[in-house]
Amino acid sequence: MSFVIVAPELMTTAAADLARIESALRAAHTVAATSTTQVLAAAGDEVSAAVAALFSAHGQEYQALKAQATAFSDEFVRALATSAGSYASAEAAAASPLQAAQDAVMGAINAPFLTLTGRPLIGDGANGLPGTGQAGGAGGWLIGNGGNGGSGKPGTGNGAGGSGGAGGAAGLWGHGGNGGAGGIGGSSGGIGGNGGAGGANGWIGGGNGGAGGPGGTGGTGAPGGNGGVGGPNIQLLSLNGAGGTGGAGGTGGAGHAGVDSTVAAGKGGTGFVGGAGGQGGAGGANQALLGGFGGAGGTGGTGGMGGTGGAGAAADAAHIVAGNGGTGGAGGAAGAGGAGGTGGILLGHPGTGGLGGTGGGGGTGGTGGAGNGQNALSFGGFGGNGGVGGAGGFGGNSSGAGINGTGGGGGTGGAGGTGGFNLGISGTGDDVRVGGGGGGGGVGGRAGGGGTGGTGGGGGGGTGGTGGVGGTGGGAFEYDGFSLSLGAGGGHGGGGGAGATASGSAGGVGGAGGGGGGGGVTDSGIATGGGGGGGGGAASAAGVGGTGGLGGWASCVAPGTGQGGNPGIGGAGTGGGGGGGAFAINGGFFGAGVANGGAGTDGSAGGAGGATGNTWDANMGGRGGKGAIVGVGGAGGQGGAGAKWFGGGTGLSGQS
Repeated sequence: MSFVIVAPELMTTAAADLARIESALRAAHTVAATSTTQVLAAAGDEVSAAVAALFSAHGQEYQALKAQATAFSDEFVRALATSAGSYASAEAAAASPLQAAQDAVMGAINAPFLTLTGRPLIGDGANGLPGTGQAGGAGGWLIGNGGNGGSGKPGTGNGAGGSGGAGGAAGLWGHGGNGGAGGIGGSSGGIGGNGGAGGANGWIGGGNGGAGGPGGTGGTGAPGGNGGVGGPNIQLLSLNGAGGTGGAGGTGGAGHAGVDSTVAAGKGGTGFVGGAGGQGGAGGANQALLGGFGGAGGTGGTGGMGGTGGAGAAADAAHIVAGNGGTGGAGGAAGAGGAGGTGGILLGHPGTGGLGGTGGGGGTGGTGGAGNGQNALSFGGFGGNGGVGGAGGFGGNSSGAGINGTGGGGGTGGAGGTGGFNLGISGTGDDVRVGGGGGGGGVGGRAGGGGTGGTGGGGGGGTGGTGGVGGTGGGAFEYDGFSLSLGAGGGHGGGGGAGATASGSAGGVGGAGGGGGGGGVTDSGIATGGGGGGGGGAASAAGVGGTGGLGGWASCVAPGTGQGGNPGIGGAGTGGGGGGGAFAINGGFFGAGVANGGAGTDGSAGGAGGATGNTWDANMGGRGGKGAIVGVGGAGGQGGAGAKWFGGGTGLSGQS
C-alpha cells in the first residue's frame, strides 16, 4: 500500500515556478554567449591565439550542453503540468460518480416524503433569506437541524421594521433553528421589528431548541422590537435538552433634539423622549415528559437616549435677559426581561428569568443664550435642566423553583446645560453683568424590580441610575470699569434614582447623586458653585450624595462657595463632599469652602468638607458634615484643607 499522496494544485504551482527559473537562466546564458564563445586573443603571438581558441571552444561546448539541459527542462515542466491536470481530472471523475450516486440515493429516499409532506426524510432545513423575514425550513423527519429564520426587512421613513422569520423545527434528531432578528425601524420614528421564534428540537435528541431572534432597534424616539420566544424542548426523555433562550429586546431609538431658538432671547426647545426598549423574549418551554430544562428569558432592551435640549437665543438691545436652554429629553424606559421557560412534566427544571434592560440616559440640557453686554443691565440665559434617566426594566419571572431575573439599572440623568456668557466691553461704573446659571442635572432613573413568582429565589433589585452632573455656571466679565459682575452658580446635580425592592433578595442600591456644576468667571464679582445632587433612596442601601460644585473665580467682592450634596433617604448613604472654594484674585477677601459636607443618615459617615480656594491670605477649610440625627451618629467628615499662596489654612473637623 502506497503512502504517497498527490496534491494537483501544488504540482501546478511547482511547474510554474520551474518555468520561471528556466526563463531567467536562459536570459543569462544568452547575454553571456558572445563573450564566452568568441574570446579575442590578448596579443598577436601564437600563444595568445592558442589560449583564446581554447577558451572559445570551452564556451561553445558549454552552450551545447546548456541547449540539451533547456530541452530537458522544458519537457519536465510540460510533464509536470500535464500530470497535475491529469490528477485533477482523475479526482473529479472519481468524485462525480460518488456524489451523483449519493444525490441519486438521497433523492430517491426523500422524494416521496417531499411529495407527501413537503419535508425530506434526512437533511437540514434551508435558512431564510436575510431581509425577508422568511421562516427557516424544517429539518428531515428522521435526521436534520432546523434552518435559521431570515432577518426582518428594515423599515423606511416612519415604517416599522419587519419581524424576523421563525426558526425551523428539527426532526427526530437535531436542534431547532434560531429565529431571525427583527428589522430596524425607519429613521423617522419606525418601531423596531420583533424577533422570530426559535424552532423546536428533535424528539429523541440532537440539541436544544433554537434561540429567539433579537428585536430590532427603533428609529428616532421609537420603541425597540420585542425579542422572539425560544424554541421548546420536545424531547420525550431529556437528560440535558433545554428550550432555547429568549431573544433580547431591541434598543429604543434616541429622542430627537430640541429646536434651537431663532427668536431673540427665546427659549430653546425641549428634547424629545427616547424610545422604550423592547421586552425580552420568553425562554423556550420544557415540554419533555421526563427531565429537561426550560430556556432562559431574554434580556430586556435598553431605553433610548433622551434628546438634547435646544440652545437659547442671545439677547439683543431690546432684551436684558437672554433665552434659557431647553430641557433635555427623558431617557426611554427599559424593556422587561423575558420570562423563563416552564419546567416540564416530571423532574424538569424551569428556566431563569431574563435580566431587565437598562434605562436610557437623559438628554443634556441646552446651552443658555449669551447676554447683551452693551446693555447697562444684562443677564445670560440659564442652561437647560438635564433629562430624567429612564427607568430600568423589571426582571423576568420564573415558575416553580426557578430563579427570577434581576431588575435592570436606571438610566443616568442628563447633564445640565451650560449657562450663557455675559461680556461687557466698557463699563460706566454702574453696569451689572450676570452670567446665566447652569442647568440642573437630570434625576437618575428608577431601577427595575426583580422578577416575582418563583419559589427558588427572588431576583435582585436593580441599581438606581446616577444623577446627572449640574451644568457649568455662565461667566460674567467686565473688561473696563468697576461694574458689578456676577458669575452665576453651577446647576445642582441630579438626585440618584431609587434602588428597587426585590422579594427574597437584597434590594438595589440607590444611585449616586450628580456633582454640582462649577461657578462662572467674574471680574469684581461673586461666583457660586452648584450644589451636589442627593443620593437616591433605596430599599437596602442609599446612594452617595453628589459632590458640591467648585466655586467660581471671584476677585474683589466675595468668596465663591460650593454646597455638598445630601445622602439618600432610607439607607446608610454617605454624605456628599462639600464643594471647593473660589479662586480669589486681585485683592479678594477669601475663597471659602462650603461650611459642611452632606450629613450622613442612619449612622453613615458625613461627607468631607470642601477645600478652600487659593487666596492671598490663609483661610480655613470647610467643616466636615455631621453624622446622622436619628440612630447612631456617623463620623464627621474630614475638614477641607485651607490654602493660600504662601502656606495653607486649617480645615475644621466634622461633628459626629
